[in-house]
Amino acid sequence: MTVAKTLLQLAGADLSLPRLSDASLVLIDLQNEYLAGPLALPDAHAAIANAAGLLARARNSGTAIFHVAHKGKSGGLFDRAAERGAIVSALAPLDGEPVVEKELPNAFAGTDLQARLAATGRKNIILAGFMTHMCVSSTARAALDLGFRVTVDANSCATRDLPDGRGGTIAAATVHDVALVELSDRFAIIARDGDALA
Repeated sequence: MTVAKTLLQLAGADLSLPRLSDASLVLIDLQNEYLAGPLALPDAHAAIANAAGLLARARNSGTAIFHVAHKGKSGGLFDRAAERGAIVSALAPLDGEPVVEKELPNAFAGTDLQARLAATGRKNIILAGFMTHMCVSSTARAALDLGFRVTVDANSCATRDLPDGRGGTIAAATVHDVALVELSDRFAIIARDGDALA
């Protein structure tokens, strides 16, 4: 039986992890909205802890750091003027770390993220955040089209249970794993051990 391979493996692509000192870190939608209420993610706290470790290493390595926050309507989901729309305290931006607000899943759509990343002169970008199947995935796919080499830190991402369309539910862990496998086929390198990014 043939061992399954990704398109990247079949093409002989370089799948080595980038060095933090040569990369930009893009933290996507790590907001309080995902800690409680209808969008609470079962693995949010673990992902935040991993992302905080990654962010600390990135800051020590001179990584270019960008925070992305989804901006919803006033009084609704992701209201940036309310606590629910704030970036979680463990990952609060430091002075000089830009915050890019977006209104669509793809963090490049309608924002200046591409220009900000291009200004760093770095082709490697590392993505972490919420949700794996939604904003992380759509941003990774768009980043490839824009010429970036994308890595996703799996342990710093999380997602939620989804309806399966047949009256059942697909567990968040499965949605997360499938989203990462899809990205690994062509769009991104998947870092399975967050400590490997150094």
